[in-house]
Amino acid sequence: QVQLVESGGGLVQTGGSLRLSCVVSGSILSISGMGWYRQAPGKERELVARITGAGSTNYADSVKGRFTISRDNAKKTMDLQMNNVKPEDTAVYYCNGQLRSLRAGIVRTYDYWGQGTQVTVVS
Repeated sequence: QVQLVESGGGLVQTGGSLRLSCVVSGSILSISGMGWYRQAPGKERELVARITGAGSTNYADSVKGRFTISRDNAKKTMDLQMNNVKPEDTAVYYCNGQLRSLRAGIVRTYDYWGQGTQVTVVS
Protein backbone atom coordinates (compact mmCIF):
# COMPACT_ATOMS: atom_id res chain seq x y z
CA GLN A 1 0.00 0.00 0.00
CA VAL A 2 1.38 3.38 -1.02
CA GLN A 3 1.61 5.97 1.72
CA LEU A 4 3.14 9.37 2.37
CA VAL A 5 4.51 9.71 5.88
CA GLU A 6 5.48 13.11 7.32
CA SER A 7 7.81 13.77 10.24
CA GLY A 8 9.62 16.67 11.85
CA GLY A 9 6.78 18.79 13.19
CA GLY A 10 6.77 20.22 16.68
CA LEU A 11 7.01 23.33 18.79
CA VAL A 12 9.40 26.08 17.74
CA GLN A 13 10.00 29.67 18.80
CA THR A 14 9.45 32.65 16.54
CA GLY A 15 12.52 33.15 14.40
CA GLY A 16 13.60 29.56 14.78
CA SER A 17 13.92 26.73 12.26
CA LEU A 18 12.27 23.41 11.64
CA ARG A 19 12.69 20.76 8.97
CA LEU A 20 9.80 18.63 7.78
CA SER A 21 10.31 15.39 5.89
CA CYS A 22 8.01 13.23 3.79
CA VAL A 23 8.77 9.67 2.77
CA VAL A 24 6.96 7.67 0.10
CA SER A 25 6.44 4.10 1.22
CA GLY A 26 5.13 1.23 -0.86
CA SER A 27 5.63 0.22 -4.46
CA ILE A 28 5.40 3.00 -7.05
CA LEU A 29 6.50 3.40 -10.64
CA SER A 30 7.36 7.08 -10.60
CA ILE A 31 6.80 10.37 -8.78
CA SER A 32 5.62 13.49 -10.56
CA GLY A 33 4.98 16.69 -8.62
CA MET A 34 5.17 16.87 -4.85
CA GLY A 35 4.28 19.60 -2.43
CA TRP A 36 3.60 20.82 1.05
CA TYR A 37 0.25 22.24 2.10
CA ARG A 38 -0.92 23.54 5.45
CA GLN A 39 -4.17 24.09 7.25
CA ALA A 40 -4.55 26.40 10.22
CA PRO A 41 -7.55 26.16 12.59
CA GLY A 42 -10.64 27.63 10.99
CA LYS A 43 -8.94 28.11 7.63
CA GLU A 44 -8.84 26.23 4.37
CA ARG A 45 -5.88 24.13 3.31
CA GLU A 46 -3.38 26.19 1.34
CA LEU A 47 -0.33 25.58 -0.78
CA VAL A 48 3.02 26.22 0.91
CA ALA A 49 5.44 25.00 -1.76
CA ARG A 50 5.59 22.60 -4.67
CA ILE A 51 8.41 20.95 -6.60
CA THR A 52 8.24 19.20 -9.97
CA GLY A 53 10.04 16.03 -10.93
CA ALA A 54 12.65 18.16 -12.67
CA GLY A 55 13.18 20.26 -9.56
CA SER A 56 11.30 23.43 -10.45
CA THR A 57 9.78 25.06 -7.41
CA ASN A 58 7.09 27.54 -6.50
CA TYR A 59 6.20 29.02 -3.14
CA ALA A 60 3.37 30.84 -1.46
CA ASP A 61 4.20 34.53 -1.16
CA SER A 62 3.98 34.27 2.63
CA VAL A 63 6.91 31.84 2.83
CA LYS A 64 9.17 33.03 0.00
CA GLY A 65 12.70 33.61 1.20
CA ARG A 66 12.08 31.67 4.43
CA PHE A 67 11.12 28.14 3.35
CA THR A 68 12.95 25.83 0.97
CA ILE A 69 11.49 22.72 -0.60
CA SER A 70 13.69 19.89 -1.86
CA ARG A 71 13.37 16.28 -2.92
CA ASP A 72 15.49 13.19 -3.45
CA ASN A 73 13.94 11.06 -6.17
CA ALA A 74 16.21 8.09 -5.49
CA LYS A 75 15.24 8.01 -1.81
CA LYS A 76 11.60 8.97 -2.53
CA THR A 77 11.74 11.76 0.00
CA MET A 78 10.80 15.43 0.12
CA ASP A 79 11.81 18.02 2.72
CA LEU A 80 10.68 21.47 3.75
CA GLN A 81 13.27 23.61 5.49
CA MET A 82 11.49 26.28 7.47
CA ASN A 83 13.59 29.24 8.65
CA ASN A 84 12.65 32.42 10.49
CA VAL A 85 9.26 30.94 11.35
CA LYS A 86 6.40 33.16 12.46
CA PRO A 87 3.32 32.50 14.61
CA GLU A 88 1.20 32.61 11.44
CA ASP A 89 3.07 29.53 10.20
CA THR A 90 1.30 27.51 12.88
CA ALA A 91 -0.74 24.81 11.13
CA VAL A 92 -0.95 21.15 10.30
CA TYR A 93 1.40 20.54 7.38
CA TYR A 94 0.52 17.93 4.78
CA CYS A 95 2.69 16.19 2.23
CA ASN A 96 1.14 15.71 -1.21
CA GLY A 97 2.37 13.77 -4.19
CA GLN A 98 1.29 12.63 -7.63
CA LEU A 99 2.52 9.05 -7.77
CA ARG A 100 2.24 6.60 -10.64
CA SER A 101 1.22 3.30 -9.12
CA LEU A 102 -0.91 0.20 -9.54
CA ARG A 103 -4.28 0.32 -7.84
CA ALA A 104 -7.07 -2.21 -8.40
CA GLY A 105 -5.31 -3.45 -11.50
CA ILE A 106 -5.02 0.00 -13.07
CA VAL A 107 -1.74 1.84 -13.56
CA ARG A 108 -2.13 5.58 -13.50
CA THR A 109 -1.02 8.67 -11.61
CA TYR A 110 -2.86 9.01 -8.34
CA ASP A 111 -2.95 11.90 -5.88
CA TYR A 112 -1.77 10.97 -2.38
CA TRP A 113 -1.80 12.84 0.93
CA GLY A 114 0.03 12.25 4.16
CA GLN A 115 -1.65 12.25 7.56
CA GLY A 116 -0.24 15.66 8.50
CA THR A 117 2.23 16.91 11.07
CA GLN A 118 1.57 19.74 13.53
CA VAL A 119 3.82 22.81 13.53
CA THR A 120 3.31 25.28 16.34
CA VAL A 121 5.25 28.55 16.48
CA VAL A 122 5.30 30.34 19.82
CA SER A 123 6.54 33.83 20.59
